[in-house]
Amino acid sequence: MENTKIESYYCFMNYDPQYALLRSNQRKKGRSDELDLYLSRKHDEVLESTLEPGTYRKTESLVIVDGFAVEITEDQASKLRSAKGVRVVEKNEEIA
Repeated sequence: MENTKIESYYCFMNYDPQYALLRSNQRKKGRSDELDLYLSRKHDEVLESTLEPGTYRKTESLVIVDGFAVEITEDQASKLRSAKGVRVVEKNEEIA
């Protein structure tokens, strides 16, 4: 039976030399516009190529690490784990 409960997950990407270069440039220049745009597009492409349109909601791209938050089902998280360039996908859980 397919799990349809939507939950928040974090997805972290494998090493990306372009991200490393842009992050280094951001630190030197003090601006993150180019890095923000690069990561947002990159993360959107991973989601679009892996999951059905309209079945997920990306809530943020993370600049400090190459990753993003997304609201998906457990089954979608499993699919995302096998996507090219994805290092790890973990459910966001509160620590008591």
